[in-house]
Amino acid sequence: MRCAEGGAARDLQLPPAMSDQHPRHQKPYANVLDTIAWTPLIRLNAVTAGIRTPVYGKAEFFNPGGSVKDRIGLPMIERFEREGKLKPGGTVVEGTSGNTGVGLALAAALKGYKCIFTMPDKMSQEKVRLLKAFGAEVIITPTAVPPEHPDSYTSMAKRIAKETPGAVLADQFYNQANPEAHEATTGPELWEQTEGKITHFVAGAGTGGTITGVARYLKKKNPKIQIVGADPVGSILAEVWRSGGKNMPQGAPYKVEGIGQDKVPGTLDLSLLDDYITVSDRDAFTMARRLTREEGLFVGGSAGLIAHAALSVARRINDPDACVVTVLCDTGERYLSKLFNDEWMRENQLLDAEKVSLGQLLETKGGDIPALVSATPGQSVRQVLGLMSLHGVSQLPVMDGAACVGSVSEATLSVRSLEDTKVLERTVSDVMDAPFPVVDADTAVDNAVKMLGRNNPAVLVRAHGTVQGILTRSDLLQFLMAR
Repeated sequence: MRCAEGGAARDLQLPPAMSDQHPRHQKPYANVLDTIAWTPLIRLNAVTAGIRTPVYGKAEFFNPGGSVKDRIGLPMIERFEREGKLKPGGTVVEGTSGNTGVGLALAAALKGYKCIFTMPDKMSQEKVRLLKAFGAEVIITPTAVPPEHPDSYTSMAKRIAKETPGAVLADQFYNQANPEAHEATTGPELWEQTEGKITHFVAGAGTGGTITGVARYLKKKNPKIQIVGADPVGSILAEVWRSGGKNMPQGAPYKVEGIGQDKVPGTLDLSLLDDYITVSDRDAFTMARRLTREEGLFVGGSAGLIAHAALSVARRINDPDACVVTVLCDTGERYLSKLFNDEWMRENQLLDAEKVSLGQLLETKGGDIPALVSATPGQSVRQVLGLMSLHGVSQLPVMDGAACVGSVSEATLSVRSLEDTKVLERTVSDVMDAPFPVVDADTAVDNAVKMLGRNNPAVLVRAHGTVQGILTRSDLLQFLMAR
């Protein structure tokens, strides 16, 4: 593998997992757990356009349970078995964002254990249904409570494990089998797949097991390798690291799942990190969608967050001889109702509204009313009021040929006519107000909204030098409400 080269992806040699040294799938496996690990390392190409430093993603969604957490399920269960804490017919309990639950459920299914999982209510329904598909009991808890609150997902998991006969708490946030699994598998894989040329490893921290275990292994192989953490805005981990543990800020809500914390887990060794980058939900989800659409890598929001940070590192390094590796944590199939749902993204202000032009909006207006109903300067007020009544409109532009020379409104003409009936026989040119603004059809709706105010109820839409129609405050408001 030429990880240090900036050439095209086709220049890469086969990674070790596909070489004679590590033949894949050439013989049957004893069970599904034997297929965990040795996930491929894939170069990112489209999203790194203009960046000289090569960036590779460890595709953990190739694991049978679809995430990096498959690596820790079996080791944690086997530790309890060796310690005599978990016996046949026992129950595995854990507070999880979903992926660790799947890793535990895979191992428990083959070993005959029951599973009870607690999950915060911000997690996707796909994760809940997936855990139930494995036969696990899932209990949903509120997200907006501190970790020590009895209703938090971690506190509730502890209570259930204590009250359930024959149960153990997997305790991924403090169980050292978690980072040890990554030190034994993920770290060595990355070293071998990059032929020892890895210079930067970028990962997030939920429990901290992945980044801690990989860092321990890589730092032993080469102390110069930089370990960079990626944290969501709202998590406390980056700030705790930056302050050297002196500052323990309050966490704030964020949307990305399975990464970040409002307390420092016991499985996270912050002393191994060389840098920490904070990333917003919007940037995380945008990158996840880009990885899917531009790289063909269907990943979740945490992978998007970490990849965004990895690209920041690569851009800053600007060195084709460096090698940045990141973790693509899990599959995007678990987020179809969230980050891959445009409606959900817009509801949470995470996706820019589609740019619609006035011309496009005018085409969808439809109805029985002509696109442009107008008055002429020589018509009488009586005639114009009748025209408004006929078409059910409340204002009209006054057109002199192709030019808008004024405007009239039903409210103003009605009031003036009631005050003085002679107004009905006057010409429009005597009573008209200022003309409506004339705007090109390719103008964005959002820009046109700024032109509408108390004294300006509509805009005229022009294409090819001719006024094509009128859009009122009501038209634009209905569009914005629908969007």
